[in-house]
Amino acid sequence: MIDWQSKGHEIAAAIQARDVTAAEAVQIAINRIQATNPALNAFTAVTLERAHARAARIDADLRAGRSSGPLAGVPFAVKNLFDVAGLPTLAGSKINRDLPPAQADATLVQRLEAAGAILVGALNMGEYAYDFTGENVHYGPSRNPHDPTRMSGGSSGGSATAVASGMVPLSLGSDTNGSIRVPSSLCGLFGLKPTFGRLSRHGSFLFVADIDHLGPMARSVTDLALAYDAMQGPDPADPACAQKPAEPVLPHLDAGIEGLRIAVADDYFVHTGEAEAHEAVAAFAKALGCTRRVTLPEAARGRAAAYIITAAEGANLHRERLKTRAKDFDPATRDRFFAGLMMPSDWLVQAHRFRRWYHARVMDVFRDVDVILAPATPCTAPKLGQAMMTLDGIEMPVRANLGLFTQPISAIGLPVVAAPWAERQGKLPIGVQIITAPWREDLALRVARQLEASGVATSKAV
Repeated sequence: MIDWQSKGHEIAAAIQARDVTAAEAVQIAINRIQATNPALNAFTAVTLERAHARAARIDADLRAGRSSGPLAGVPFAVKNLFDVAGLPTLAGSKINRDLPPAQADATLVQRLEAAGAILVGALNMGEYAYDFTGENVHYGPSRNPHDPTRMSGGSSGGSATAVASGMVPLSLGSDTNGSIRVPSSLCGLFGLKPTFGRLSRHGSFLFVADIDHLGPMARSVTDLALAYDAMQGPDPADPACAQKPAEPVLPHLDAGIEGLRIAVADDYFVHTGEAEAHEAVAAFAKALGCTRRVTLPEAARGRAAAYIITAAEGANLHRERLKTRAKDFDPATRDRFFAGLMMPSDWLVQAHRFRRWYHARVMDVFRDVDVILAPATPCTAPKLGQAMMTLDGIEMPVRANLGLFTQPISAIGLPVVAAPWAERQGKLPIGVQIITAPWREDLALRVARQLEASGVATSKAV
């Protein structure tokens, strides 16, 4: 049997074996949402009728001997910047409430449902994805299930909260500067930011078109791989989506790590952050037999380039809204967008020029290594409302610096699996980035699976 702690692949296996029905799996998720969401605030909409109707079709298919896909009956939910037919695409904002409901589902929602998964709702997020905290002035904060007085991380905070609390075993988020990896770290989840252009973004409300990624969050590597495989493939509706055929990773997930050249990121990635952020990396390295260290050249400037591109391009997207409805923005988001509008154009040109140079230098590093380990966040989850944090004796803003270690990777579109460190003994979660060269999600997932199998990286619903 299954319960609210069951992982997605366990649910799918039980349904395929006819030990439980899809309708029962959906009801378990709905019951958990009703019991847990009022305190944690992960969902902004629950698609109850749709979920029950979809479950009934899957059960009918199974009774008739028809295949319902590898994710048959697995409940999932999506960050509310994904189009969901019949719902306005909020993107965490007040302004978007006035949009007409979406007429069709986002491509990735369609692909997950084609694989048998069942959408149960839309999830809270930071306004317009410009956030690392999971706090939203319009809808309230999504709270960390490990300690509801603390941040879930952002901007995919609701996506993390829903999975970490067992409301759903699988969710989708977006990641521009770290918005999958930061909440995965703070809530103790596995999260995948794929290569830029690997998964279609059609039907999502973009933040920064040049560096936006979409991806899954789950409590097991197998669930990440199942979802990733289901969502792969070209999509002409998204011009940034590469015309590459799907390359399934699930068949190779347990291939092991023999022969992989694994290194720990040095320099920029070790000079700041709480001790436990670096202890987590050291634990992963030890479990993998990794003693090598590498430097990603000019990572600090890579982060600066990501900041400039984010501010300038994000602000340009919202130019008309800022002109006509400035008072309806979160003031913190609005002010950063205003700053982005005032940036000199040559800053943006130079940021993109540097980003190309930086990408080439990091590709040189990947000639000698296959996988790089780095902290995911500089600390565990701060308190809700906490404005400042102290790292290495220096006070710095929380909102800007939770992405300290993720932004240099986002700037050049590398694939990353965020994996939770298991050895926490009741302490708050913290995660590690497993970084690979473009299009090598398979290697990052294999390393994560090895760590999960060895017990060094684990995630469970709380």
